[in-house]
Amino acid sequence: RLEGKVPLIGFSGAPWTLMGYMIEGGGSKTMSKAKKWLYKEPDASHKLLATLTKVVISYLIEQVAAGAQLLQVFESSAEYLGPTLFEKFSLPYLEEIALGVKKGLSEKGLNDVPMIVFAKGAYHSISKLSYSGYDVVGLDWTVDPNIARDFVHITVQGNLDPCALYASKEDLIEMTSAMVRQFGVRNYIANLGQGIYPDRDPEN
Repeated sequence: RLEGKVPLIGFSGAPWTLMGYMIEGGGSKTMSKAKKWLYKEPDASHKLLATLTKVVISYLIEQVAAGAQLLQVFESSAEYLGPTLFEKFSLPYLEEIALGVKKGLSEKGLNDVPMIVFAKGAYHSISKLSYSGYDVVGLDWTVDPNIARDFVHITVQGNLDPCALYASKEDLIEMTSAMVRQFGVRNYIANLGQGIYPDRDPEN
């Protein structure tokens, strides 16, 4: 039981990321099988992505109904898409999720909750992501904080390299402090720029 001591965060994979795992059958270094669909079967791809979008919206709404106080949508496979494919096969569905969740919560009489979008590797579209209906844009560790501040007009989250957790405590503190200095403290959530790896030192 959290007893209000920490927030309860709900999450879901985004449609393109889910589609990739469905077609590839697991992780992939290239997502070539899934991207083949985008090029050879664009209509079928849009149909599948639209179906997954509806499922994600319902899933996130039910998480809020169960007590989630914040939602994060992970487009972890955005890095496999260039700007054109991202804006055609990912961004519209991310936008639909943000709109659909807020509408669904209202219809159910549930309070609105903040939403974070994290599209790993989509550095080329961070400005558009900031206008996609979310409250926060999550940044991976490859994004320059100064550039992010120039192109994102809402709150940002990130973006310490997860491998920094392998460093000494002293170095980790310095890297984290430097990151915060670069981003500044306004409209900023300090966090990693991706998930925690299972072999990291628990003390860090």
